[in-house]
Amino acid sequence: AKQRAGSPRRWPMADITLGELAVRYGLTLRGDPARRVDHVATLSGAGPGSVAFLANPKLADSLAGCRAGVVILTPALEADCPVECLVGRNPHAAFARIAAELYPAMPVAPGVHPSAVIEEGAVVDATAHIGAQCFIGAGARIGARVYLGPGCIVAAGAELAEDVRLVARVTVLERVQIGARSILHPGAVIGAEGFGYALEGERWIAVPQVGTVRIGADVEIGANTTVDRGAIEDTVIAEGVKIDNLVQIGHNCTIGAHTAIAGCAGLAGSSHLGARCRVGGGVGIAGHLRICDDVTLTGFTLVVGDIREPGIYSGGIPAEPAADWRRIVGRLKRIDGLARRVGELERQTAEGGGETT
Repeated sequence: AKQRAGSPRRWPMADITLGELAVRYGLTLRGDPARRVDHVATLSGAGPGSVAFLANPKLADSLAGCRAGVVILTPALEADCPVECLVGRNPHAAFARIAAELYPAMPVAPGVHPSAVIEEGAVVDATAHIGAQCFIGAGARIGARVYLGPGCIVAAGAELAEDVRLVARVTVLERVQIGARSILHPGAVIGAEGFGYALEGERWIAVPQVGTVRIGADVEIGANTTVDRGAIEDTVIAEGVKIDNLVQIGHNCTIGAHTAIAGCAGLAGSSHLGARCRVGGGVGIAGHLRICDDVTLTGFTLVVGDIREPGIYSGGIPAEPAADWRRIVGRLKRIDGLARRVGELERQTAEGGGETT
């Protein structure tokens, strides 16, 4: 029977020799080129058919007793490896590519489930898969080999380019554009109304959000992440961006190419995040800020001003025992008073011609 695509990845499809992997990914092989591997594993759980990797030299001791079919590692760790190894400069990236080959995306089985609803005027490519209880609105365009898992909604005028995958229960609202090969995981909502209100007296008046969302090619968006539509101009996510689960992207935000955002981060409206940035979990970015390219924000950092220079930025105080925390906070609160006293002493010194008492 023909197997239908469900998740973007399935169980291993085939095995492959170490010699083929070395040639295909530009790695140096130490070992038997005819040995075959068919799955990935951790160093501690690997067996003869497994591919594992080690990139951190601080964990070199974990190689002792390893039984993997092959370990991908750097030249500096080769001598410590008791089994076959594939040697390269970036073991993690090589492992990712090999894992993608062993666990390939299943081909899309064309067809429309009987329970799906497709409104008049929608254009659905004949090679697309439309799953159970999906809805496609009028004027929507579904490209070649697109996969819509169960319960997905593609609203009126939305456009999905070729090879887009909506895994399950994904909502893509009016006029949203999603680029080729992008993957949206269960529960993602793209193009909901942004949080925009005008205050009149004691009442809030909703501001119509008339923009939309434009997502580039090769973007991945995690489960239950939300990307709000623009208020006037569009919210824009450039190519290659990777966004984790439970992330909030506010209206009119822009995110530069190949930026990665970890879970539970939040970008307030009109934040502009540059290319190749790395945003840790729980980071908060205030609205109407600009963060330049090549910035790393470590976990739980709060950004309340523009960042104009590339680099690593951190904020927040790590957890401390409660008594220590109270003491630290108390000292922080006294800093302002101390600063005023120092300022007053400096003023008195200046007025006294440099003499101190």
